[in-house]
Amino acid sequence: MSAFDPYAHLGFSKNPDGTITRLLSKSPTVEANPEPSPGTTVVSKDVTINAEKKTWVRIFRPTKLPSNDNTVARLPIVIYFHNGGFVLFSPNGIDSHKKCSHIADDVPSIVVSASFRLAPEHRLPTQYQDAYDAVLWVKNQLNNPNGEKWLKDYGDPSRCYLYGSDCGANIAFNVSMQTADTDLRPLRIRGLVLNQPMFGGEKRTGSELKFAADQVLPLPVLDLLWSMALPKGTDRDHRYCNPMVKGPHHDNVKKVAKCLVVGFNGDIMVDRQQEFVTMLVKCGVQVEARFDQVGFHDIDMVDPNRASAVVNIAKDFILG
Repeated sequence: MSAFDPYAHLGFSKNPDGTITRLLSKSPTVEANPEPSPGTTVVSKDVTINAEKKTWVRIFRPTKLPSNDNTVARLPIVIYFHNGGFVLFSPNGIDSHKKCSHIADDVPSIVVSASFRLAPEHRLPTQYQDAYDAVLWVKNQLNNPNGEKWLKDYGDPSRCYLYGSDCGANIAFNVSMQTADTDLRPLRIRGLVLNQPMFGGEKRTGSELKFAADQVLPLPVLDLLWSMALPKGTDRDHRYCNPMVKGPHHDNVKKVAKCLVVGFNGDIMVDRQQEFVTMLVKCGVQVEARFDQVGFHDIDMVDPNRASAVVNIAKDFILG
């Protein structure tokens, strides 16, 4: 029996300089569809944020816009950060595209799906900075007379939510601490939707040991993802990975907007997620925690019923 290779599991080969070659395209990409066609409920378009950093956003809007008294109703603005353990995927991946289309259609909302540079070529906090830039970009569009029309014509700046899945939820949480002291007017971040947030730590939890051989995200793979994403010379008790450790960052946690945390009891990280909820409550953050007894990490990426359930929970939180 050959030893388990976490690189092979992810479809990576390791290069001598510490970078990786992504051998498998695990997520086919989808082109944006800015022009409505028969049967489409959502349109999307790509906009470059920073050509030098190669960062960009894909914006989604519903084709049927609700109206009040023949005036188009303003929709919540959802800034979305995708999954992939900091090392995989982008807003044009089929899973992210479907998820954001679903959110735009069902909530309904204007969704801004932000790209960020990937590890290990770019380690944390690069991803947080790229995400922060995306939030500032949205703010600047709203303040610019010639800004992005979908945001200006249909978005409600007073109802902005940061929504992330997996590492994207980790990013949303960290960015919300950065933006707490930033003048974002007219943008107002009302809350965070954290879907199966990615956190870790040095000391093993019960769920990490119980699901160490998980088919989707086994423990050696989770460890590898963190080793590629964290700043060099740090371990999994760094606050980027384990915000539950005591430290001055807890003063910033107290500034976080209300949070929805969604999890599944078969997720290798479920114990971390529940510790995270406890930390938020202790810091005085308003939290709604929704943990399903049945389900594994990223189940909503493969099960349409779970995907709908997660978006419906998010919808109630955003519109509630």
